[in-house]
Amino acid sequence: MPSLTERLANVTKSKLRTVQEYFSLAGRAIGFIFVRPFYMQDFIQQMDEIGVKSLGIVLLTGFFTGMVLALQSSVQLKTFGATMYIGRLVSASMIRELGPVLAGLMVAGRVGSGIAAQIGSMRVTEQIDALNTLGTDPIKKLVTPRVLAALVMMPILTIINDFVGICGGNLISSLLVGIPSGLYWRTVWEQIASDGFTLHFIPNDFVQGITKPFVFGGVIAISACYFGLNTTGGTEGVGVATTRTVVLASVLILILDYFLTQILLTVLGT
Repeated sequence: MPSLTERLANVTKSKLRTVQEYFSLAGRAIGFIFVRPFYMQDFIQQMDEIGVKSLGIVLLTGFFTGMVLALQSSVQLKTFGATMYIGRLVSASMIRELGPVLAGLMVAGRVGSGIAAQIGSMRVTEQIDALNTLGTDPIKKLVTPRVLAALVMMPILTIINDFVGICGGNLISSLLVGIPSGLYWRTVWEQIASDGFTLHFIPNDFVQGITKPFVFGGVIAISACYFGLNTTGGTEGVGVATTRTVVLASVLILILDYFLTQILLTVLGT
């Protein structure tokens, strides 16, 4: 019977080995982006799966989030007679935080679970072993196109999410609060321009709003592929892999959001 110390040591070693394997997979998947052959057809297909097919849920989430932001902020700002600044509040909240995080969580739930289930099913049915037998690297064939597609599509989905959210805020501010659309959009631009520009032409808010989903996309794809490739136990194991993918990706998105915010605020000075 192993002692408590030995059991703790074994658990720690197991967790550290998992972290090492996770980052090893990430490094190999990203490294294969620059190595032939390039599976362009798989890459385009994954762009469709990750980006185009996630558009509906991203639009719905962004639109109603912007509406709720405008509605709630109007109640608070009315106390100070500052309802004209609803546009600044909605745009700052959507571009900097809610847009990237909510888009990331939605994609993690929809796409992350799908990737884990697909690759996990290939693992338990020995299709991945067949790829190795044929001399095809499974990471190059299966992981790299998904990671690259997520890196490309997540910022695009986030931009769409931000814009739709700001439009939702405009709808509420015009219909319920009585703020003219022209004033609303002017305050939106004032918020974007007031925080300065990177390279003299890129608003700092956009730098924050694009950097985060780029990282989130990589985390979602790598987490899904990692659990998919390590699936065991048949169909039950596939379900476990999808659950672990969504949980880990969601938690990492929330944790990384804080650290990325801290780093970007330090670097950009806003």
